[in-house]
Amino acid sequence: MWEELHGCVHMRIDLNADVGESFGAYELGHDAVLMAALTSASVACGFHAGDPGVMRETVALARNHRTAVGAHPGFPDLVGFGRREMRATPREVEDFVVYQVGALAAVAAAQGVRLQHVKAHGALYNMAVRDAALADAIARATASVDPALMIFGLPGSQLVAAGQRAGLRTVREAFADRAYQPDGALLPRSQHGALIEDPDTVVARAVSIVCDHAVIAIDGSHVDLDVDTLCVHGDTPGAALLASRIRQALTAAGVAILPAGAP
Repeated sequence: MWEELHGCVHMRIDLNADVGESFGAYELGHDAVLMAALTSASVACGFHAGDPGVMRETVALARNHRTAVGAHPGFPDLVGFGRREMRATPREVEDFVVYQVGALAAVAAAQGVRLQHVKAHGALYNMAVRDAALADAIARATASVDPALMIFGLPGSQLVAAGQRAGLRTVREAFADRAYQPDGALLPRSQHGALIEDPDTVVARAVSIVCDHAVIAIDGSHVDLDVDTLCVHGDTPGAALLASRIRQALTAAGVAILPAGAP
């Protein structure tokens, strides 16, 4: 049925989520349940969320589920969860991305895990989507830690272009649970409707993104998307069940669910 409607046979997609975002006594998300549905996990590195113990536990959880691990560096903004834009020079961004990716790489190496990718978090991600200087700083930092790392970014964004300039493998990302503007940018979280919470709607959008290479924007127009990975935010209400339903729907449509770095 799905194959006939969407022609998804022989297609593949990575399913990722932002995880490890608890901190100290504060628990956020349901990583233990969510991880089972993922093929890639972007782990917070202590600046916007996470701490050394949470990083260690999250990497171990991913390893046990054979889920690829990536670094999720953000602005140094625990209070704002990294979702507030900050004024930082490209050099400052490069330094704190190296710091965060390097920290997680060490935590992962201690458990026999090598990082697969880097995906900037929140405001840093959204700013680097449109700011070439910040995007280049993230790409340089990533390449300096490990040139084999991949970098995640929106299709057609400065992040993807910067990754290519740095000689990195780039992974184009879409968001099943976020609203899109007509130009392909995400609707800012400060605006009503930015986060889509209805599970049926999110699952349908996920299948459309992967199989039809398109998503409906907030004005009803179609936005073309050709992507390699699909994200469900770990702090979205019911994220674990949502990711599981998305995986089931895509599998039923004939899509192979594989880590971005899989052959």
